[in-house]
Amino acid sequence: MDFISNIFSGDIFGNGFIAVLGGVLPCLIWLAFWLFEDKRHPEPKGYIAETFLLGMLAVPLALFFQNWVGNFFLLGSIPLLLFWAIGEETLKFAAATIGGLSRRANNEPLDSMVYLITAALGYAALENAFFLFGPLQAGDIATSVVAGNFRFLGSTLVHVLSSATIGIFLAYAFCRPRTLKILSVTTGLLLATLLHTLYNILILNTDISFFAIFGGIWAGIVLVLVFFEL
Repeated sequence: MDFISNIFSGDIFGNGFIAVLGGVLPCLIWLAFWLFEDKRHPEPKGYIAETFLLGMLAVPLALFFQNWVGNFFLLGSIPLLLFWAIGEETLKFAAATIGGLSRRANNEPLDSMVYLITAALGYAALENAFFLFGPLQAGDIATSVVAGNFRFLGSTLVHVLSSATIGIFLAYAFCRPRTLKILSVTTGLLLATLLHTLYNILILNTDISFFAIFGGIWAGIVLVLVFFEL
């Protein structure tokens, strides 16, 4: 009965709207920033929007996969975190491939990074909304604000950095033979997965400063920005 009354009172819908807004808006700000970096040869807005939405749709699939994998490994174990990262990185890559990488608009090396970062931000947007919804529904506004800031500075950029890693490998293999492209995708996915897994391990380690973790993430983002300018 409480669930039904919450629906009619608008609490669930209202909190859901706030959670989605809080998850999506920061990611759109990041997306605008990265698209500005690609202002010389912008991608079609329709493909960007489609890739972003496909990134969001990858979240329920990832959650299903993670719940299934959770039946075989201990919660918080390295193998579990590794498989979680494999699922997320593969699904983000799939979203980028369907949304833009497989299109004719993908006609220069930098486009690979643009579509992969867009898919990553779409994924982060809905994932962030899920993390915000719980505290909001419980009436814990302070936790929602802290969680939102934490994910804006940390988790969102990890998604960007890991997907951009794949994009960098694809960019270098842009005009190369198909075999080399496949090798580049495989290598990029492997490194992105290891990077994502390492981040998950570090944030679970209470002996490591959050500032040190964020510092490493930002250093990686700076390297991605440098690659954009090459």
